[in-house]
Amino acid sequence: MRPVPLKSLDATCAESVQAMRDAEFSAVVILNADNKPAGILTEQDVARRVAFDLDPGTAVSEVMTAPVKTIAETEFLFHAIAVMRRNNIRHMPVVGQDGGVTGLLRLKDALFSSDESLMREIDILTQNDDVDGFIEIKQAQVDLAAQLMDENVPVPEILALLTQINNDIYHRVTDCTIMYMEQTGKGPPPVDFSVIVMGSGGRGENFIFPDQDNGLILADYPDDQHSEIDDWFIPFSESLTNTMDRIGFPLCNGNVMATNPLWRKTRSQWAAQVDQWSRRRNTTALRLCDILFDFRPIWGENNFAAELRRHITDVCRRNKSFLRDMEAEDQDNGIALGFFDRFITAKDDEEHKGMMNLKQSGSLPLIEAVRLVSLREGHEVLSTLGRIDCLLERGTLDLDEHDYLSGSYNHIVELILRQQIQSFKAGEEVSYYIYPDSLTTREKDILVDSFKAIRRYRDRVRSEFSGDIF
Repeated sequence: MRPVPLKSLDATCAESVQAMRDAEFSAVVILNADNKPAGILTEQDVARRVAFDLDPGTAVSEVMTAPVKTIAETEFLFHAIAVMRRNNIRHMPVVGQDGGVTGLLRLKDALFSSDESLMREIDILTQNDDVDGFIEIKQAQVDLAAQLMDENVPVPEILALLTQINNDIYHRVTDCTIMYMEQTGKGPPPVDFSVIVMGSGGRGENFIFPDQDNGLILADYPDDQHSEIDDWFIPFSESLTNTMDRIGFPLCNGNVMATNPLWRKTRSQWAAQVDQWSRRRNTTALRLCDILFDFRPIWGENNFAAELRRHITDVCRRNKSFLRDMEAEDQDNGIALGFFDRFITAKDDEEHKGMMNLKQSGSLPLIEAVRLVSLREGHEVLSTLGRIDCLLERGTLDLDEHDYLSGSYNHIVELILRQQIQSFKAGEEVSYYIYPDSLTTREKDILVDSFKAIRRYRDRVRSEFSGDIF
């Protein structure tokens, strides 16, 4: 990849245009004193503002487009196209983890790289920032997932894309909610904060209609300001969660939402809460940890989330008995495989009688076991497949275990997503349940092998964590 032309804020227009010409680029990125993108000068800017109207010695800072939108190098191309089309941007700097420029994305190149059949979905992702636009984006996800499955895109990648879209909706709704608070006389946020999502949204593993698992991390503030500050965040949280519900993200039955003070805390309160849960270790505390530990920030002060992540990692590495108790609690989620390799189906649940819950009795036991070992080893990767890869790299898994567990996860999530798409199109309940007889013989055989691999790994994890204590 050719290096992107870069100039400082004190560069002249002539110098910036020359940099574009020398690099044979259609834009030059202008950096601030910290070498972060401060603006951008494009060929269009040159034609409209520079060529005839200004002296070549004019500072580029006077004519550049600023502020400049950037996109992380880890983002999906699909997401980048949506952002550029939504904001009518032709050039967008790509930045690395440290915020430095690592590339420059041109919209026409991005569109050329995309399958033409995906353009309708991309256009849908560029809807207006209002509830109707968000609803249209949300409803389009089923067709998008179905199309990508038809094109044999690996299902974990589809889930990651669905999560990106969902988290982008969260981000945009948060912006709209803050604007609403200001317009209704509540003013701007009284302190800095971060919006986090938990569970599958944190792992990047959303299926079609995930419910809300969200929370807030607030900047620390004096205790005597609590009432004043909470008076802002209570209506903010109510508006945010109600809007997300209208869009198609159901309210969480377990009340794991920012409207619940348990999930709306300051930085120091979150650290103290994790410490308390790790000491108390009753059933409720352990289940709350299960929910929290897969969080990721989707709006605001990412350093707040990074600080909490480091604290959780440190607590887990120092407290093996805590993880042992978490492992024992996770045993409630058993594998749906009984004697003689027969599938265990629901018997008392009339609505799902004869069906298996492939999340509760399939993917979740694997997700929990892999997360526990990752926490013990101090890994901060969040996705299940990413954790499995990391455990292989660190020698915690051998190649056979890695292949079995990765293959098991891939097979189960593919069956779930396929069933959800079929159910949605048939006007039926979208869930994680599936009839074993709806599977082919080969799919059943692979599922049996997958369940066995997960059960073997869970047995090994149980043995390891018991051995840590006794």
